[in-house]
Amino acid sequence: MTNLEDLDVFVRVAATGSMSAAGRILGLSPAVISKRIKRLEERLGTRLFQRTTRQIALTEAGKGYHDRVTAILADLEDAEAFASGRSSEMHGTLKISAPTSFGRMHIAPHLKTFMERHPGISIQLMLTDEFTDIVGGGFDLAIRIAELTDSSLVARRLAPVRRILCASSEYIAAHGAPRSIEELKTHICLPAHNNDSWRLEGPEGPVVLRPEGKLITNSSEVIREAVIGGLGIALRSTWDIGPELKARRIVQVLPAYESSRNVALSAVYPSREFLPQKVRAFIDYLAGLYGPSPYWDR
Repeated sequence: MTNLEDLDVFVRVAATGSMSAAGRILGLSPAVISKRIKRLEERLGTRLFQRTTRQIALTEAGKGYHDRVTAILADLEDAEAFASGRSSEMHGTLKISAPTSFGRMHIAPHLKTFMERHPGISIQLMLTDEFTDIVGGGFDLAIRIAELTDSSLVARRLAPVRRILCASSEYIAAHGAPRSIEELKTHICLPAHNNDSWRLEGPEGPVVLRPEGKLITNSSEVIREAVIGGLGIALRSTWDIGPELKARRIVQVLPAYESSRNVALSAVYPSREFLPQKVRAFIDYLAGLYGPSPYWDR
């Protein structure tokens, strides 16, 4: 009978494409991972992976075996949950990567409710403005704000993202509001913390601007505080400045121009196959919190 731990090792190596990465996730050395895979191949009498000095990939036999094994492991997890009487109770650690500001403002405040509903789950929330390597870093999922392109990862859209040109009421009172895109050149603009261009959609179609300003920073939160403080005009997400917009401390300028509607808040994870129940539960929880009309835009 094949050792179930060997099957788990096999699935992890297939998902990560790396014995070292699989070892980090499972807490095993690459040598132990290699030994487990070799033992499984010897038992089956076939090669499951093609190995080179740079990469590892499933063979044709390995792909077919992987499809069947992931289904078996998922069924086994359900069977164990049923037999132990915890079919509705989840356990384990959920490792999540999220953007710094969004995670602080719109994930951290809602963790208490989720963890009270699922007391068996522990959460590791890692905040960064870089796109983390989900598989290599051992993350269960990542929250991303982007116009996602084709990827080997799976993405579920959680909410639309609006980015608007805005300034404080104090700034508008002192400098006036721009009446056209061209007039922005006569105003104080606050470039993005990562120096990205402003990509907008307007009446004439797509518009790309690269603002130049006197404030340069690597922190998105510094730009947020600067625009609230009246330093200039910035392109900000409504999830970031929602309360200030409602209080009229910040006002939208040039409302005919906003960022691409293809930018969205998404949950990204490695594979639909063998998706742990705890991951699905957290994604469903966030989708219920935000949705097509998120609370920060209401």
